This record gives sequence, structure tokens and C-alpha cells, in this order.
Amino acid sequence: MLDVLLIGLSVGSILLLAALGLVIIYGAMGVVNMAHGEMIMVGAYAAVMTQIWLGWGLYAAIPIAFVLTALLGFLIERCVVRRLYGRLGDTLLATWGVAILVQQFVRLEGGLAFFGIHIEGLGPGLQNMPVPAELQGAFQIAGTSINAYRAFIVASTIVLTLATWLLLYSTRIGMQVRAIIRNPRMAAACGIDVERVNALTFAFGAGLAGVTGVLVAGFKTVSPDMGTALVVDSFLVVVAGGVGSLLGAVVTAIGLGEVNGVVAAVTNDIVARAAVFGLVILLIVIRPQGLFSFKGR
Repeated sequence: MLDVLLIGLSVGSILLLAALGLVIIYGAMGVVNMAHGEMIMVGAYAAVMTQIWLGWGLYAAIPIAFVLTALLGFLIERCVVRRLYGRLGDTLLATWGVAILVQQFVRLEGGLAFFGIHIEGLGPGLQNMPVPAELQGAFQIAGTSINAYRAFIVASTIVLTLATWLLLYSTRIGMQVRAIIRNPRMAAACGIDVERVNALTFAFGAGLAGVTGVLVAGFKTVSPDMGTALVVDSFLVVVAGGVGSLLGAVVTAIGLGEVNGVVAAVTNDIVARAAVFGLVILLIVIRPQGLFSFKGR
């Protein structure tokens, strides 16, 4: 049973990592970023190309993916999202369009495929990211075999969650983000540069998505459409946990991961998926504002 719980914990860790960026983006900016899944995909491809072109492994790919996707997120906020604040439907459609463009950019190798030029690591084919030797295999805890890479994912999630928590609650920029989540107009009246903070928030959220992509690439095949399912799961965590609530995201992600792991072990993955969706619907019906929320949706 311990191994099932640990599998559920690793699934919940991926859910949490994928949702962390959305928690602060949606909470602070009210933006439904449909391109978040593509940021995860870009992070995964950054890992693949780091290995192919630079010969570096997973550890080096993590900061590279964070910087690359953060810059891409900053560009998206500056060029598209900034013009649509307060227009929820428009931001949803606009970021969905951005998601399609990013996905096709990868699939068509930046447009060079039309000229018969192939960039190794891109394209419509499937890619794989090798896992470092020390993270392959398993180790024993209390007689239970623990997958080393799953343990690495859990540890990485803990570190990144604590770093995000410290950023939000122990820094000046974090205080400004929380002020904007509470009341953006009042924050602006108090002298906070809301546009600047929003741009940095969007970039940080995209960077976290990029790191998620690197970790996912270690156990899942990398493809241009890999982020589609992950963005749906991310929004489940954000909605059920509560707008702008980091604690809600942690509790919800781990809870849904454990439900998925236990139900999948007893039945199958399809039933587990249905159980997760059913639980989220029940939470929304019972508590529409989310488990831990000081702000309504």
C-alpha cells in the first residue's frame, strides 16, 4: 500500500508543479492562461534540445527551461495579455490562440519545415529525455521499493513550492503580488506598479511550467501536444483549491494525486480519471469559492 501512496504523491507533485504558476497568474491577474500547457511543452523540448545540442543532462536543463519559458511568458504578457485585462473571455481565446501558435511552431520547426530544413529535437515526431543514471532504478524504504525518479520529482516539488512560498510571503515583490490578488485598484493607489508586477508574475508562472516540462520529460514521451491534458489538470487544482491560494493548491494537488493513485491501483486509469473529475465537481458544488480562498471566482 505504501508504494501506491507514493505513486499518488508523485502524481500529485506533478499536478502541483503544473498548477503553481496558474495559482498566482489567475489569482493576481484574473487571466485564464490556456497557453500554460504549451509552456510545459516548451520546457520539455528545452530539456530535449539541451541534451541534443549541448550534451547536458536533466539537471542543467531545469534552469535553462525556467529562463526560456519565463522569457516567453514575459513576451506573451507584454504583447497579448496586457491589452486584455478585465476581459476574461478575450484572454481565454487569445491565450488559446497563442497556445496553438506555439504548438505549431514546434511541430513545423519554426517554419523551416516548409523549406525542407530539419532541426533535430523539434518536429511532429516523439522525443525522449534520458534520465541520469543515479535516478534510474529504485531503492528500498521499510521493505518497499521506491522509484528513484519519482522520489526526485517529489523532492523537486517540495523545493519549488517552498521557494514560491518564500517569494510570496517573504519578499517585497511577493507582498505586492498578494496585494494585487486582494485588490488591484487599491494596490495601484498605494503606489504599486501593477503592470510591472503582473509581467513578472506571468513570467515566473511560465518559468515554473517550464520546470514542470523538464520533470515530465523524464518519464513521458515529449510531443507538441503533450501540454493539452496537463493544462486541464492544472485548472482543476486551481479551481478546487481556491483562487490565489498556494495552500489550497498544495492540499488539492496532493489529494487528487492520491485519489488517482489509489483508484487506479484498485481499478484502472480510466476509472481513476473519472473519480478525480467527480471529486472536483463535488468540491465545486459544496464550496464554490474553493477549499482555501479569500477571493471569489
